[in-house]
Amino acid sequence: MQTILTTSQIIISIGLIITILLQQRGSGGMGILGGGGSSYYKKRGFEKILFASSIILASLFLISSFLNLLI
Repeated sequence: MQTILTTSQIIISIGLIITILLQQRGSGGMGILGGGGSSYYKKRGFEKILFASSIILASLFLISSFLNLLI
């Protein structure tokens, strides 16, 4: 059981790293300083899928880490 949880954590973490790295970068510090135009836009298409999948993968990683701690 321990090896299954450890393997699943590795797979989930690789997926989480990939989804985070594929997401588009924001406007940086320009939104804080008031420059750079509109700082809010709606996520659409592939960007929305990446955002949702990163939340799901992070949740799965937390759950698997907690289960690994208990076992």
